[in-house]
Amino acid sequence: MEIITLVSTWLIPTFLLIVLSVAVIKRVPAYELFVEGGKEGVKMAFSLLPFLVGMIVAIAILRSSGALEALINSITPLLQLVGIPADIMPLALVRPISGTAALGMTTELIATHGPDSFIGRLASTMQGSTDTTLYILTVYFGAVGIKKMRYALKVGLLADLIAILSTIIIVKIVFG
Repeated sequence: MEIITLVSTWLIPTFLLIVLSVAVIKRVPAYELFVEGGKEGVKMAFSLLPFLVGMIVAIAILRSSGALEALINSITPLLQLVGIPADIMPLALVRPISGTAALGMTTELIATHGPDSFIGRLASTMQGSTDTTLYILTVYFGAVGIKKMRYALKVGLLADLIAILSTIIIVKIVFG
């Protein structure tokens, strides 16, 4: 354990020293390139801001309007029929939209039901096995100007659905 702590402490400074040493050997203006990269990063962050605000507002409207709860209530009998806890559905629906909102929901589920409960394990596994497809498409495709994303959207959402169903099946098999 001490070796891992020692390596993790010195890994990044060593890497930076190696990069700077190579830059000096190759006579590359490392500091000027670093500043230029920082400027590009700030420009990229500002260009992503409208997409992030739009996504956050959409999620807040979905949750505060009660639309999410109404949807969950309408499918609860079907979920009980197949043995899926209704508490997990908001997480399954929000996870493709926002990782931060899904993390908040996972935290609430674990705080309410406990980390070793079936719902806690299901939420944790779902959090780790799915991705934020709509967030990725909105932010990254928007940043590079890709407007035709229909196949990426279909494949991404299908992958999320498969991951959610697989999570439920595997957690039921492993943890009962």
